[in-house]
Amino acid sequence: MTPELVVQLARRSFEATLMLAAPLLIASLLIGLLISVFQAVTSINEATLAFAPKIIAVMVAMIIFFPWMMSYMSDFTREIYSFIATMRR
Repeated sequence: MTPELVVQLARRSFEATLMLAAPLLIASLLIGLLISVFQAVTSINEATLAFAPKIIAVMVAMIIFFPWMMSYMSDFTREIYSFIATMRR
């Protein structure tokens, strides 16, 4: 195994992790931003107000993006297995 292959595998793994986490993180970020703006406008300083909507938003995003995430993970897993098979030779 050459250093280039290790770097490529690590880069691809980080890319897959970011791609899979992005929809959930973006949903949480947007809801958090909206709630922060709402709290600033209404002068409500309740720290726990953002937790329930964020959890709900992440769950909705998970339901919406789950088919795509599973497809992406399956493709990545097949790619890794084929990579392992070619390394063995």
